[in-house]
Amino acid sequence: MQLGGKKILLCVTGGIAVFKAAALTSQLFKQGADVKVIMTSAAREFVTPLTFQTMSRNEVYFDTFDEKDPKKIAHIELADWADMVVIAPATANMIGKIANGIADDMISTTITATTAPVLIAPAMNSHMYVHPAVRKNMETLASFGYQFIEPGEGLLACGYVGKGRLAEPEEIVKAIHQFFSKENNSQPLAGKKVLVTAGPTIEVIDPVRYLTNRSTGKMGFAIAEVAEQLGAEVTLVTGPVSLNTPNNVRRIDVTSAEEMYNAVINEYEDTDIVIKSAAVADYRPKYVYDQKVKKKSGDLELVLERTTDILAELGKRKEHQFLVGFAAESTSVEDFALKKIEKKNLDMIVANDITQEGAGFAGDTNVVTIYRRSGAKTTLPMLNKHEVARRLFEEVLSELKEERKYDR
Repeated sequence: MQLGGKKILLCVTGGIAVFKAAALTSQLFKQGADVKVIMTSAAREFVTPLTFQTMSRNEVYFDTFDEKDPKKIAHIELADWADMVVIAPATANMIGKIANGIADDMISTTITATTAPVLIAPAMNSHMYVHPAVRKNMETLASFGYQFIEPGEGLLACGYVGKGRLAEPEEIVKAIHQFFSKENNSQPLAGKKVLVTAGPTIEVIDPVRYLTNRSTGKMGFAIAEVAEQLGAEVTLVTGPVSLNTPNNVRRIDVTSAEEMYNAVINEYEDTDIVIKSAAVADYRPKYVYDQKVKKKSGDLELVLERTTDILAELGKRKEHQFLVGFAAESTSVEDFALKKIEKKNLDMIVANDITQEGAGFAGDTNVVTIYRRSGAKTTLPMLNKHEVARRLFEEVLSELKEERKYDR
């Protein structure tokens, strides 16, 4: 989908990432968007307005009191004009001002006046990004309905290595596309309730130690985010992870396999589609010690007992639900996946070989094969986890369409 006719107001605040905003302007213009740019005084220290004027073919705004047309108030005119407002890069300072209703420059006054959707792409030092005040301000803006594009991780201009790099222009353009696609009623999951599980579980040994696994929750969070973008009402049950909740997704935090089981069962009856991507512990310590187990000479024997198989239990209780499982294997991937479909009464399973490059835990990519109960399978190349999630829902929707055809 191109952006022909869409009016994008790009608000550029001060930081070294301003150069990416120039590239973003160029990409939006090439896709047919009408782009107007507002810059803060700090942003103009890094890149001149002439650069954005050249890229956008429009006048650049930066002074609230520079009213070129006496019949119009510029920041109100811009606020009403925009189909979408994008703040990129968004500094901690600008995020704080908008969250607290401070309107003392061209960008903050325009944002306060607009009723258009607002997309924010933060860029700052990694310590600033996790500062409690900044996190609180971002949560406030999220409660207003503003959407965020997560910054990337890597070497920052300040010399730190961490999270805080402005998302690449391609990612921001993609987020804009997704918004307008959703606005255009491209929501095949509208009216559906989707339950997603994500992340690891933790099984306590003593007050200090526990058993867990390497899952980061990235795949499950991507599935929840895509499901919401496709129009579903999404509930995300997650183990302990350090990920932000996707917009408009209801989140339930759990720790142990038992807690996850109880949370999922409690939601299951009213759910239409279940995507169980969490890496739940198969075993837990049979005995949990009240005090730290002290080191002794010789070996320590730890007795484990089985946890409840959540997926198998959902398969037993299945009525109208469409049930999708995950199988992360290191050998005989297809054999184990097909057996799990039958044994656990699944409609579909997503399987991957965790030893394959680009398919293991913690990364941003995955390499999967999707197996249907009918025996059909779809093998995907290495893709970003959000793209894997989109392809998964294409398969789910295709299968649901087939079921409806035979139900007539």
